[in-house]
Amino acid sequence: MTDEVRTAEELHAGLRDLLRRAHSGDTEARGGWACRNGPEYPDWEVVITEVEKPGETE
Repeated sequence: MTDEVRTAEELHAGLRDLLRRAHSGDTEARGGWACRNGPEYPDWEVVITEVEKPGETE
């Protein structure tokens, strides 16, 4: 197994797993983060927002 992400589906699955682990560990996974990288990679901004599940109302 490799750590490389080769498809959008692999990226989605990895992000979903990371968010689930954060939630299970009582880590609040919402907000925005700047991901600064060296010259080898672009910089990214990551924004996580919890959304309402279909059929749920307040």
